[in-house]
This record gives sequence, C-alpha cells and structure tokens, in this order.
Amino acid sequence: MRVARILGEGESFYHILSRIVDRRLILDEREKERFRRLMRAVEAFSGCQVLTWACLSNHWHICLRVPEPEPVTDKELIRRLHYLYDHTAVEKVTSELANLRASGKDEEADTLKSRYTRRMYNLSEFVKTLKQRFTMSYNQRHDRQGTLWESRFKSVLFEGSRRGLWTLASYIDLNAVRAGIVSDPQDYRFCGYAEAVAGVKISREGLVRVMQSPNGKSANWERLGKHYRHLLYQRGAKAPDRNRGGIDAERIQEVLANGGNLTMREALHCRVRYFSDGMILGSRVFVDETFHRYRSNFGVKRQTGARSMRSLRPNRLFTARRLQHEPVSLPILC
Repeated sequence: MRVARILGEGESFYHILSRIVDRRLILDEREKERFRRLMRAVEAFSGCQVLTWACLSNHWHICLRVPEPEPVTDKELIRRLHYLYDHTAVEKVTSELANLRASGKDEEADTLKSRYTRRMYNLSEFVKTLKQRFTMSYNQRHDRQGTLWESRFKSVLFEGSRRGLWTLASYIDLNAVRAGIVSDPQDYRFCGYAEAVAGVKISREGLVRVMQSPNGKSANWERLGKHYRHLLYQRGAKAPDRNRGGIDAERIQEVLANGGNLTMREALHCRVRYFSDGMILGSRVFVDETFHRYRSNFGVKRQTGARSMRSLRPNRLFTARRLQHEPVSLPILC
C-alpha cells in the first residue's frame, strides 16, 4: 500500500530524486541537455522554482521550492502554456477562453482554466509532467516503449531554513564530485552550480534563494555566490590541486568501518540516504510538527517525530526516519 506523500504547508521545499529503470546508464550529454531544457520549461509553466539540480547518467536530483498557490489570470495562463504546448494548442485554448468570456460563461471558462492551473504550484504534478514528457520524447527518439523510470519518485520535505537548504543544495551540487566525474563542481555542466557560474540567471536566482538571509537583504549573486562556493569546498569538494581540504574516500571508509561518526563535511562525499529516504528533514521542531500533521503515517507506539542522523555528528538537523541499513555509504559511480 502506498504511503501518502509528506507535504509542507504553504511555501515548501523538497529534495526530489528519480532513477532510470534498472539504473541503466542511458543519459548521455545530449539526453541530459534535453532533460535540462524540459525541466526549465516545466518550472516556468508550474510556478515552482528549481533552486538547484543535478542530472547524472542514471538519475537526477532537484531541490524544488513550491510557493503558495497564486491566482492565475487568463493572460498569465496563456503565457505559461507556451512553455509546454505548441502554437496551435495555445491558440485553441486562447480562442476558447475568449469566446466563453465574451458569452458570459465565466464558470465554463474557469473550468477550462482549471485543467491547467491544477497542475501548477504542485509537487506531484511538477514531477509527473517532467517524467512523462521526457519518457515520451525519449521513447519516440529511441523507438522504445514502456516505462523509463524506476518506481515512484522520492521526495523529502526540507525545512526552508538556511542550514537545511545549504546542506541540501551542496549535497546536490556535489553529486558529480562524489561520483568521481569531476574534481570541481563548476566543471560539471549539468548541475545548478555550474550553470550559475556560467552566468545563467535563473540558476543564480535559485542559489541566491538558498543562501540569502531570512529577510532577503543584500541578496545578489556577486556576494552570495562567493559564499556558496566557499561552502561547497568547506563541505567536501576537493579542488584539482588537492590542497583545499577535500576528504579521501579511504579516510571516510575507515571511519565508517570503525563505527565512527562523520562530520557533515565528510558525509557530503558519501551517499547520504537521509536526503532521499528520511521523509522529513530539518530542525527538531520542524520534524515534530510535520510528524503530528501526518500522525497516521507512523506506528501507533511512536510518540515523537524527530530522530538524530545515525553515523553523522550532531549538526542540528533531524530526520523523521531512523535508517538502520547503511544510512551513509560511499557513492556508487555512475
């Protein structure tokens, strides 16, 4: 039986992960670029914001901000439709809406609009649209049929605090480093940080949202981009000259084998299952509050939601699941 997906209240933040069926390595550079373009189109249509992302050969990660739903005018709907539909389809909707409004049939016009607006500001609809459209495109181009993705997508509800978002964003942008593809995250073009370094405005805006202070003052890439790069290296990226404090995989393996705890800096070189299987991640208060809203998802004997992260030194982040089997392990190269 499927467990109900954990969702936030109001503006919410998620780590989303999906893998290719059988974890086949089929996403080459051309497919990754197609994925990037489609992801940005779905983002523009949905009203959600991709804060950062990474696409590798058999899976992808997205840090997604889902804002509070806003009213969508007819004009705004038509503008957004252009991101996902061809000119003929958009003209048809435009004409139908205009005719219904002119005839005073506002209720019918709103029903027509709802076919599209119900897919906006919605986590599941964002992922559904992205995965379905990529599958259709891939299958058509490769003369293929059937599912492309492995089971349901995974999502973890993250607290929108700076600490939580910093940790998540750096984990995602360090994916290619962890997999041994590059030594510097800016050298892997299919991630949010590399896009931002290359000058892509929308990627810079996403990472500024990750790094900015709660009041949003002085939020600009020139200032915050430097802090984010420092964070990436401080938390685990190894520079090409190997002199910037990277952590060797052998050292991490030694600590894990001896039952010791890793710092978050060390853990970000590893595969941390809490980020994909933890269900909820944030401060103790945030996890407990969300736990009580979704009380029926948990066992009747359980009294509290927040659990410390096994194998990690205390970093003031908690999770809803206490993972027992390899919560932290070295990455599988892909």
